[in-house]
Amino acid sequence: MSRFLTRDELFEILSARRRAGTIGRVVLANGCFEVLHPGHVRYLADARSHGDVLIVAVNDDAGVRRLKGPGRPVAPLADRAEVLCALRGVDYVVPFAEPTLEETLRLLLPDVHAKGTDYTVATVPEAALDRELGIEIRICGDEKERSSTEIIRRIGGAPAPAERSRPE
Repeated sequence: MSRFLTRDELFEILSARRRAGTIGRVVLANGCFEVLHPGHVRYLADARSHGDVLIVAVNDDAGVRRLKGPGRPVAPLADRAEVLCALRGVDYVVPFAEPTLEETLRLLLPDVHAKGTDYTVATVPEAALDRELGIEIRICGDEKERSSTEIIRRIGGAPAPAERSRPE
């Protein structure tokens, strides 16, 4: 069952499971996941294949605006998280606000940091921190065939989303 949690809530769950010895390899994948498409599904399925628990860290709305521009996201965080939670293989979804995942990686200490094929191990922004923390980097998914930005451009953009509360 997938759950949308704060980083602190997830830290507590992971800590308890680690102490109890009831958790295997933890994989953390991340992205905006603004307009989900088959490439995202393949990326997350491949990421999941490298461990026993899959955490999906998703950029919050301010982070998407910072990365993609003022008209974005087209879907608010609560909607993106609800769809991600519904995907088979996703155990936890956690939002993050910082420009890179450094704080999230330091707190959650996954075994594997999964990135999409638009990266190489050398170009992952957190690569030095991953090495420092002993986190394995895996490049996952198929070669990028489509992007959310391209999909939005093809349909002519979209208005800014209305804010919603976090799903329970």
